[in-house]
Amino acid sequence: MSRKIYQKDPRIIAALTPEQYHVTQESGTERPFTGGYWDHKGEGIYVDIVSGEPLFSSRDKFDAHCGWPSFTRPLEDGYVTEISDTSHGMKRIEVRSAHGDSHLGHVFNDGPADAGGLRYCINSASLRFVPKEKLADEGYDEYMQLFEQEDAQ
Repeated sequence: MSRKIYQKDPRIIAALTPEQYHVTQESGTERPFTGGYWDHKGEGIYVDIVSGEPLFSSRDKFDAHCGWPSFTRPLEDGYVTEISDTSHGMKRIEVRSAHGDSHLGHVFNDGPADAGGLRYCINSASLRFVPKEKLADEGYDEYMQLFEQEDAQ
């Protein structure tokens, strides 16, 4: 399967809200329990708000009680990069989108043990949600199978 090309789009960056810009372009963090997706329950995928790269699936989302959307793994490894982050006097692993270079959040090793033990703690401001019903319409039809398998059970 050939991969789509995702990239940072200056027109989209210019249209970001101040918070979206601060989070994605300046490596900021939204306050906990304020983002639109921390308690979102819809089925679908979360994509980079800047590039549209598919990042996370609702099937891998869990409530970590931290105030940010949390996922056990990326949807596809090639769209998420991990970088050492020693800012604010802490040692963490920053998570960025590979092609859009958007700051997404951080990954920690305190996630559910039965799902690999990782918690991708992601800012809602860096994401756009695509409901499963709109995946094909928005060009993400290859991810329909994730939800068709679940619906068949």
